[in-house]
Amino acid sequence: MRRAVCPGSFDPIHNGHLEVIARAANQFDEVIVAVSTNYAKKYRFRLEERIEMVRRTLSAISGILVEPMGEGLLADYCHERGASAIVKGLRSSSDFDYELPMAIMNRQLTGVETVFLAAESHYVHLSSTLIKEVHDLGGDVSEFVPRSVLARLDATSSGRGA
Repeated sequence: MRRAVCPGSFDPIHNGHLEVIARAANQFDEVIVAVSTNYAKKYRFRLEERIEMVRRTLSAISGILVEPMGEGLLADYCHERGASAIVKGLRSSSDFDYELPMAIMNRQLTGVETVFLAAESHYVHLSSTLIKEVHDLGGDVSEFVPRSVLARLDATSSGRGA
């Protein structure tokens, strides 16, 4: 079985994430979407909420498993799960510059390869941070997030922005 891990904080998951994960599911027998927590970041949604949003969003795609990544190195997580690859979406050359050293380190640590998937052109500008900011200021982000995520954003941003 060819298994890959698609890691991310997904705060919140958006259509750019969804597109990369769906393409990964076409390339691998199983894709583990590992919802991570970076303690240097301030999150809008708790880990449990992010996992639930990701599960709901990806429920129609076969071969997807959603779970918390937990603490520790991504390379070790992949090794423990029997994953041969990490899937990362790239929006720009700056994403590549950021991701390449980690890809090399992960391969050297456990032999796990990183597969880079170029984002679709209509999603290259998306980030979870930008979506939250635009939404909080009264902008319409419905084109960029699943309906269930938009509902969660609406519920958490009352009283913010415009």
